[in-house]
Amino acid sequence: MVCYIVPLAMAVLLSALWGFSKRGIQGFWLNLMLYGAAFFVVDHLWHGELFLTSANWVADLALGGIITSVIFGA
Repeated sequence: MVCYIVPLAMAVLLSALWGFSKRGIQGFWLNLMLYGAAFFVVDHLWHGELFLTSANWVADLALGGIITSVIFGA
């Protein structure tokens, strides 16, 4: 579940820096895709995969960076 914390943190950071309307439609969709990671957090909690219970949470953080990079690339 650690992997979805990175996109959510980036969404909160961008919302605080940009707001929802300063970057136009592209900024809106970027924030929307980043906030979409919240649904995966709910999915992980639903299936009992709790925060920081992974054997290799550093790799999960790296995966979160990759997920965030792909969202920015899209």
